[in-house]
Amino acid sequence: MKKSILLAIILFLNYNAAKACDKCGTYNNSDFKIKSATITHKADLGLTVWDIKVEGTAGKTMPKPVGQLNGAPVLAYVFPTTLKSADIGFGQAEGIVALALTSHPDFEDTPLWDENLDGNYLNDGLIWHAHWVLLVEDKRVGGGLSVKEFTKGDPKVVLPPTNPGMAMYMDSPGFNIVTKGNSIKVIVPDFRINNKTNFKFDAVSCYMEVSTGAGGSHDSEGSKPMLGVYKVYTVASGNLSLPYSVKSN
Repeated sequence: MKKSILLAIILFLNYNAAKACDKCGTYNNSDFKIKSATITHKADLGLTVWDIKVEGTAGKTMPKPVGQLNGAPVLAYVFPTTLKSADIGFGQAEGIVALALTSHPDFEDTPLWDENLDGNYLNDGLIWHAHWVLLVEDKRVGGGLSVKEFTKGDPKVVLPPTNPGMAMYMDSPGFNIVTKGNSIKVIVPDFRINNKTNFKFDAVSCYMEVSTGAGGSHDSEGSKPMLGVYKVYTVASGNLSLPYSVKSN
């Protein structure tokens, strides 16, 4: 069994067993109840369209700000995949390659992009935007996973030039996101995933949270991960087996 699939199963087990944190329950509504998930390859355009449909209105519910980075809430629609780290510019690092569509009002992590088009590149974390992340098992949080961290300056760490400068395997690729009705879509050019179109995937909605650690620097491992999954709301497949394949159009 591939390590990515094993870690996904661990997440599912935590999803069934974990108790909801107080903040997590605030956002547990139909906007995060996933009905279906598809990825469609459009060969004539050289891109894939990743689509999650929910019972409610996709992207309507956004986190309420807490006014600081420590404890900042993050809501996300996430596509765990069987893509390899090298396919998205993370070298040979191990973990689950996932595309996360996120909203978080308390911090900015897409400094190259101005999602709200107001001329300020540092004030639009609330607007739904895309991140590549590597997820790893983490028993410190209820959801059982966190974004993989590393020590700043580690010469072995490989990141795309569009990464936001945090000590995590995270990228801010600037992919276009469209929310309409019960659907949230993201467009990914083929060359941004190493022209891979035969991978497997699943879809998850979840609550994540930031922990800056002692002194706010998070330079060493703390009692909580820098960005952890605290609650999984729904899983498209029901068991996070990553059963879905990319369709052609």
